[in-house]
Amino acid sequence: MQNLTSLEQFEQLKEEEKVVFKFTADWCPDCHFIDPFMGEIEDKFSSFTFVSVNRDEFIDLCGHLDVYGIPSFIVFENGVEKGRFVSKDRKQEKKLNHFFKRCKTFKRFTHGGPFNFFQPIVTPWRN
Repeated sequence: MQNLTSLEQFEQLKEEEKVVFKFTADWCPDCHFIDPFMGEIEDKFSSFTFVSVNRDEFIDLCGHLDVYGIPSFIVFENGVEKGRFVSKDRKQEKKLNHFFKRCKTFKRFTHGGPFNFFQPIVTPWRN
């Protein structure tokens, strides 16, 4: 997984075909909990480009994207946000696989919410 190095790189990467931004921090134990199986997930969903975003280095970007909890995942395809995985619960391999599988197959963005896209969100009330 590559690391985000600049806002310009973020803007360029999000315009690519399929990219996953993983928001994390060095001090976050839940962020490191998923490290052992992230390599397998990246291999399984190799059509995505995975990019790690250090929340502490890109705090303004996190605010702009409404990323307040970590780890969080946001998927973009051709500049359009395709989905996000946010949850107060510890991320599990099974749920991450399910999320990326759903993001891989979505073709239409029909959610009428504030971002005007479909959000496959895993939340405490909708697991």
